[in-house]
Amino acid sequence: MNPLSQIVRATCPIYRKLSTSAPITSAAKQIPSTGMCFELNDEQKALQDLARKFTKEEITPVAAQYDKSGEYPWPIVKKAWEIGLMNGHVPEHCGGLNLSIFDHCLTTEEIAFGCAGIKAALLTTSIGQTPVIIAGNKEQQKKYLGRLIEEPLVAAYCVTEPGAGSDVAGVKTKAEKKGDEWILNGQKMWITNGGVANWYFVLARTNPDPKCPPSKAFTGFIVEREWAGVNPGRKEQNMGQRASDTRGISFEDVRIPKENVLLGEGAGFKIAMGAFDKTRPPVAAGATGLANRALYEATKYSLERKTFGVPIAQHQAVAFMLADMALGVETARLAWQKSAWMVDHGQKNTLVASIAKCYASEIANKAASDAVQVFGGNGFNTEYPVEKLMRDAKIYQIYEGTSQIQRLIISREILTAAKQSNA
Repeated sequence: MNPLSQIVRATCPIYRKLSTSAPITSAAKQIPSTGMCFELNDEQKALQDLARKFTKEEITPVAAQYDKSGEYPWPIVKKAWEIGLMNGHVPEHCGGLNLSIFDHCLTTEEIAFGCAGIKAALLTTSIGQTPVIIAGNKEQQKKYLGRLIEEPLVAAYCVTEPGAGSDVAGVKTKAEKKGDEWILNGQKMWITNGGVANWYFVLARTNPDPKCPPSKAFTGFIVEREWAGVNPGRKEQNMGQRASDTRGISFEDVRIPKENVLLGEGAGFKIAMGAFDKTRPPVAAGATGLANRALYEATKYSLERKTFGVPIAQHQAVAFMLADMALGVETARLAWQKSAWMVDHGQKNTLVASIAKCYASEIANKAASDAVQVFGGNGFNTEYPVEKLMRDAKIYQIYEGTSQIQRLIISREILTAAKQSNA
């Protein structure tokens, strides 16, 4: 039996059912052998239950505390690492379980239900790891991914710069080859886990010719935090997801051995773009988890709060807002599930991953805003949970490519497909 199965079967009873409908009888519960199937397998159910249990016991009770303090939740990170909720997608030869993107998304949605900021602290390490998983050689993977299995450490993804966010081709950080080393200079910005990461994936320009196409101009490097010249800046005070450690990082004459080049010189842009197809579905799953929490809190409050002698849930204006939240949560979940399923099955998912990320981020913001409205004046107060949800939701429309960039990608994909079909 898979070690993960042994853990989850031993430690997690079911905390809440997958739906509010009546249980399906064993006679009716038939998993189709062909076509589409919306049933999780036993290991996925156990993994989902483990994440739910952990979220309920370890994250939800302290979410407000970490939001106020802005501290990085190392105690929670270490507990999640101990029970296998981190690094599950790391290859088996590095000591990981080689779990699918779909499985990673399952845990992401559950943890984001408890706190999107703590979710970012726990699981954004996977974004830093993904370039090494898809482009690293066995030695690189064993050294850097294996390190994260052996100790509760995290990685970070360093691409965004003060003047280059969604415009990845505008990266100015440069690396020059000097013998068997590369000398790295530049500045990155808004790096999640920037001050706590053990190592970084760094994208840098290695061809100084401004006419060189992005597909050949950049190289991906693995850079260790402790190397001379690596200088994380102050922790940024953000609107939401405050448990996440977000910083700028400067690189001053950092010496990188040739062994830390990923795939080869000039392959960095391809690696960075390829990583997005795998990292955008989990971002969408996180946004879905936040939207689901907004629905949960608004529903519970609407049954407790009374106006005109009845619970406000009985007023159609409120009931329809809850219905719209449910519509959004269900469809956002289907979007991330399809995008994750496609990439796990070797299919190009660029279009669907961007749809999932864009749509789920919009749903998270609408659900959080509507939840504040359901709470009325209480929703505008920090003593109630929904104002935090509203602050936490906004960044989903910005990081991993803004909603506008996602729409640009979506339009390009459908237009390219249309031209090809008419050729």
